[in-house]
Amino acid sequence: MGFDFTPKFVTFDMNGTLIKFAINDAIREVLGDRLPAEIADDYLRACKAYRIDECTGEYKPFHQIVADSMERASRRVGVEFRAADARAVYEIVPTWGPYPGVTAALNRLAEAVPLVIITNSDTAHAERLAANLQAPFEVIISAEQMGMYKPRLGAFEYLFDKLGVTPDELVHVSASPMYDHRPAAVMGIENKVYVDRGFEHDEHWLGYERITDIADLPVLFGLPRP
Repeated sequence: MGFDFTPKFVTFDMNGTLIKFAINDAIREVLGDRLPAEIADDYLRACKAYRIDECTGEYKPFHQIVADSMERASRRVGVEFRAADARAVYEIVPTWGPYPGVTAALNRLAEAVPLVIITNSDTAHAERLAANLQAPFEVIISAEQMGMYKPRLGAFEYLFDKLGVTPDELVHVSASPMYDHRPAAVMGIENKVYVDRGFEHDEHWLGYERITDIADLPVLFGLPRP
């Protein structure tokens, strides 16, 4: 278990991998009593499905992704949609912090290899969320800069060009096989780490190292746990 080489960069998905992506909590908070308990789970599942769908189309700002996905989910389950609600959800995003242990693990790993973020956030949110991690990043790449969202393959092409690397010179870390590890594998990134946070199924055939504790990440590179 682990890597027998030193990559030029370790690249990270951020929201859901490092930052606790609490958008369901934000939606529940903003909608309050206007989201009846008996349909809340269906509504939130629909929001997630439509966010994925919106990310695979032409680029639009993340606040529009949030709004359009909420509007489509509202039509589907019969909840009133208000644009102000979507904006309020979007504005909660940069207040989110890291999962336990993330900051210590990142700082330990940064002693050995440069760290990079590639995130589906827009630029302003990406910078604020990265600051919440309290760890050193060489580069922060946002969907706004790329003009597209993961899992679009072009996001990884942008990453290679931005960093001036080939796929074999990276290790990519994410909690999402769907958004990250599938396209990363297609694009030739063999060295991958799946941080299993329990919200997606393990797709071990993608050839990643699987960890459930972020403190084990530095260990994969021969470093002690933080």
